[in-house]
Amino acid sequence: MTKPTLQQSHGPAFTRIYALGAARGANAVPNDDLVGPIDSSDEWIQQRTGIITRTRAGADVSALDLATDAATEAIERSGVAPELIDLVIVATISNVQQTPSMAAVVADRVGANPAAAYDTNAACAGYAYAVAQADALIRTGAANYALVIGAEKLSDVVDPTDRSISFLLGDGAGAAVIGPSDTPGIARTVWGSDGSKAGAVGMNGTLVEFRDGAAEWPTLRQEGQTVFRWAVWDMAKVAKQALDAAGITADDLAAFIPHQANMRIIDEFAKQLKLPESVVIARDIATTGNTSAASIPLATHRLLEEHPELSGGLALQIGFGAGLVFGAQVVVLP
Repeated sequence: MTKPTLQQSHGPAFTRIYALGAARGANAVPNDDLVGPIDSSDEWIQQRTGIITRTRAGADVSALDLATDAATEAIERSGVAPELIDLVIVATISNVQQTPSMAAVVADRVGANPAAAYDTNAACAGYAYAVAQADALIRTGAANYALVIGAEKLSDVVDPTDRSISFLLGDGAGAAVIGPSDTPGIARTVWGSDGSKAGAVGMNGTLVEFRDGAAEWPTLRQEGQTVFRWAVWDMAKVAKQALDAAGITADDLAAFIPHQANMRIIDEFAKQLKLPESVVIARDIATTGNTSAASIPLATHRLLEEHPELSGGLALQIGFGAGLVFGAQVVVLP
């Protein structure tokens, strides 16, 4: 009797990002609105972070709503029919309903049912992680077209009296449609984590502790200097590794799109990478704030709106944050 041969799936050799969509919280919140509870000033926040204002959503708007709006725009711009999308990944840390996944509901809302759908939690590296997964799953034949979303309503998980992180955070969602390509559009992702520093940034309690009355509603906290040093020194090395993995140099880049954590970190990145003046650097943090998993796609969307000539160029994107997790890849801009 002939032993049966197991079949394994395989897909296209290359993938690319087809289009992006974005949704920001409708309310612009200037620094002056936040300084009272943290005993600070507009000048201090701008000097330390580069943030002038941040976008936050109203009480009646959820992270799910923001994700849906961003996804709808990305699909419309991509030219891919929603029913052809068979994979939906939402990167988020602010889905306040643990189950069902945000991704499954978004898939239904945008007409991609019955796509495989799941949420992934890699904090500020979440979008880079989701892009890596979509790229790999399409190239192995497990999916044909993917919808990748970074979506956060961080105002739900912030303590307005906390001086470590509260004034940094905004609300928004960015989405990308990814599919097969005749030429390389997404380079190998350099990703990883350092759980030994997990206490440097994250939630200050658990839902179980909150339920039992042992802690307040869990909110984000960080050790600012620890995170700053890690981001500036260790993540610059990861960014360089991503360039090497893509087989290019900084001179080949059209754009640099780091996680919008802090303007000082972004500026230091640019110095360490020795980016030429021709490289356009995303600085969406000034008016959107830090939106964790949503920050890279939001910054990319704005960059392309302001500089449409960047379309088709190479961009280095890198996310890093709570966990501590990181992910970086070079992509062709849609």
